[in-house]
Formats: sequence, structure tokens, C-alpha cells
Amino acid sequence: MPLNNDTAALIGFACEAIGWGLYAVLFISSLVLILRRLRTHATNVPIVFFMCALFVLCTTHFALEFNHFYVVLGSTGVDGFANETKPLIGADILVSLCDLFGDFILLYRCWIVWERNYWVIILPALTAVAGFACIMEVAHIVVTLDHTAPVAPTALVPLGIAGYSLPLATNVIATTLIVSKLWWILRKAAQETLTGPFGAGRTIKNAVTIVIESGLLYLVAQLVLVVLFSLGHPAQAIIVPTTVQIYGIAPTLIIIRVALGISSEHTVRQIPTTVVSDWQVNVPRRPSLPAMRSGITEDTCEVDGQSAEMKAFSTSQVDFVGRAGV
Repeated sequence: MPLNNDTAALIGFACEAIGWGLYAVLFISSLVLILRRLRTHATNVPIVFFMCALFVLCTTHFALEFNHFYVVLGSTGVDGFANETKPLIGADILVSLCDLFGDFILLYRCWIVWERNYWVIILPALTAVAGFACIMEVAHIVVTLDHTAPVAPTALVPLGIAGYSLPLATNVIATTLIVSKLWWILRKAAQETLTGPFGAGRTIKNAVTIVIESGLLYLVAQLVLVVLFSLGHPAQAIIVPTTVQIYGIAPTLIIIRVALGISSEHTVRQIPTTVVSDWQVNVPRRPSLPAMRSGITEDTCEVDGQSAEMKAFSTSQVDFVGRAGV
């Protein structure tokens, strides 16, 4: 039996419900971690604002979908469940708004990784805003036409493709920039500690770090969305609501890693004093090595066989919930 729009919309709602539940747990966890760090770190207000705003937007989208699920199934049943309504048009706008806010967090991440270089993020920022503008125009035309079909009118498909492809371009550019920078710095860190870039478990650990911190999950979800929308496939009704929650989950995972002190910004490779600050690797140390404290830096060594992991909190570290002025 081929997939139809109504069935796809129901599956999409179920997937979004699962995604929102996962996102809610991650969001609450990130808030708890941030609050715990308030004793030693000032809060980065812009990032906390975008993080909270993104959660509110994703939750609002889920609430609109849940209301549609409850009202339509109770009145008409499954037939016509995927038909467009005014509340669903609002939900469609929220999809792109969530995408835009997620892009802003990803671009902030890129800006941090590239040492606050504004020139690096100008192009992806413009494509993100342009994509949102295209979707807003699609929504305006749909409202004007009083369109109720479950898919966009054929004449609007090119504009819709542009609206989703431009944020995809943002994701590709930002993810490529972050991946290249992280890979370079992790590789350099391994070389400077004289342990080699391919130590036991390091390749896998670095790969996980790069995938999570670059927002690669975000990129994959956006790519699938663009392909299905371009084809006009009913499965787009599954991926669209699911992607909304991924827009929130991907940056929240980055924030949690930073708050836990396991992101790349928290890493110290400082055996020689010339090493660039704040990147984390496993460094072979003697088991008897004690913790070292100074006025501005605290290094803690946890001994595990032949290696110890050093984590530093210094006045120069850069993160999402860093010290005042960051």
C-alpha cells in the first residue's frame, strides 16, 4: 500500500511527539547544567536567550500539531487529516523560524570556533535570512489563495525549494567550517602532546566530537527535507515535524557538551607552554601526578591506566555559557 498524505501526517506527528520528549529532557538538562555553573561562570545571555526561545518555538509547533491531531481526528477522522488549515500554516512558519534560530546558534558556534571572525559567518548568515524570507512569502501566498491541499501548489514549489535550500546552504557552509577547524585543532593537539592522532580510541572520540559539535545531525535533517519537498513526496509530512525538533536538539547537544566541560573549548593540551589554549586530549602522565591549582587555571588529572584527562577552566576559555564578556 503506497504512503498517502494523511497516513504520513499521522506518522509525522508521532515522530515529532517522540522528538519533542527527547528535546524536553535535553533542554531541562542543559538548564540544570548552566545553573550549576553560575557559581563559577557568568551566563552568556544571548545564547541562553536563543536556546530558550528555540525551545518555546519548537514546543509551540508541537502544540499546534497536537491540537490539529485532537480536533481533526475527533471531527472528521483520518481522511483529510493532512489538509492545510490556518493553524497549520502558522506551524509551517514556525518550522522556518525554528530553523532560523537553530542556524543562529550554529553560526555563533562557528564564530567561536573561528576565533570570533565575523567575515567567516557573513555569507551563511545571509543565506539563512534569505531562506526565511522565501518561506514567509510562500505562507503569505498560501493564505491569500486560501489553499487547503496537503502539499504546496505547483507554482510555489520553486520558491519553497529556495526557502529550504538556502538554510541548507547555511548548514553546509557552517558545518564545513566547523568540521575543518575542529579536525585541524584536534589533530594539532594530538601531535603536540606527542601521542599521535590515532591513539587508542582517539579517532572514534574525535569523530564523535566533530559530528556533535558541528551540528552534522542538523545538516542531514535539512538535506532530507529539501529532497522530499522537491520531489513532492508524501514522506515530507513525516520529516518536516521531526526536523523541527532536530533543529532544537542539535544545538542543545552542543550546549550540553560545553556545560559538561567535554567540548573542544574546554580542552587543555598544555605540556609545552606554547600550545594553543582550551582543547582536550588524553595525555600520558604518571599516576602519582597531583592536581595543580593557580590563580587563573585549575587542571584536574584523572588517572586511568596509562593516560589522564586534563580539563581546565581558565579566564581565556570560550564557550556558550562562558565568563562575563564572552
